[in-house]
Amino acid sequence: MRSGFVAIIGRPNAGKSTLINRFVGEKISIVSKRPQTTRDKITGVVTSEDYQIAFVDTPGIHSPRNSLGGYMMKSVRRAKEGVDAVLYVYDAGRPLSDNDIEMLQKTVSDGTPVVVCVNKTDEVQDERVAEAFMKFKEIEGLSSIVPTSALKGRNTDILLAELVKLMPEGEKLFPDDMLTDRTERFLVGEMIREKALRFLNEEVPHGIGVEIKVFREREDGIVDVEADIICERESHKGIVIGKKGETLKRILTSARIDMEELLQTKVFLKGFVKVRSEWRDDEKVLRTLGYDKKDL
Repeated sequence: MRSGFVAIIGRPNAGKSTLINRFVGEKISIVSKRPQTTRDKITGVVTSEDYQIAFVDTPGIHSPRNSLGGYMMKSVRRAKEGVDAVLYVYDAGRPLSDNDIEMLQKTVSDGTPVVVCVNKTDEVQDERVAEAFMKFKEIEGLSSIVPTSALKGRNTDILLAELVKLMPEGEKLFPDDMLTDRTERFLVGEMIREKALRFLNEEVPHGIGVEIKVFREREDGIVDVEADIICERESHKGIVIGKKGETLKRILTSARIDMEELLQTKVFLKGFVKVRSEWRDDEKVLRTLGYDKKDL
């Protein structure tokens, strides 16, 4: 039996969340085409008869511009501590920068095994994938390099097998039926944020937060959820609500469908749009939304 922890790191929008959802088999991390969607570490647990791996999803590596951005980068650094392997996810459609190489070299020098996932190979020509592959091969100490498409599941089984090899022998760390360390309350909030990012496209800047005010299960099993969708400007509020409330309705309806699939029961969802100026730099608001105080 092999068991251990793997931190998933990489640039924004490289496909880290899609990959962890693919491994786990359930949506536990939200997915969006907009960068820096993931704001906190989310552990997904994959269990079989022969192994158990806890994957730690992290925010995309970037230069922080506010308190929330700083928190996200601290989250990445903490995720890399004490793990048995690091999985670096690279978007094959983007140029490989010097910063990418330096970051990988530093991670390897720290002594933790590193596997590189060259992702989104379904979106680029084979020559581009081969070019990235050769550049990664120049980095000494990498455990393996695997080309994949997390979205389509291409080679993800091979990638998982490479990671299993790096796990130490030991007992299972979590119950067999555990998929994530996050609460249902947290996950439903992330589902609302995912839908907001999807339906708002580029109309509202990335500063959208969600606070779950009520998460309550009735005696008959039905779950009541009330949430505040937080934006930074009064002008954004009208955009989030939309004409006659249509945009907000689309966000909530789509989120409710995902919630009912997650919770396996009927969900009554209410949502309200609130304005909190520059909330991403407000430590009190960030703590209210569930970000760890010691990382602010």
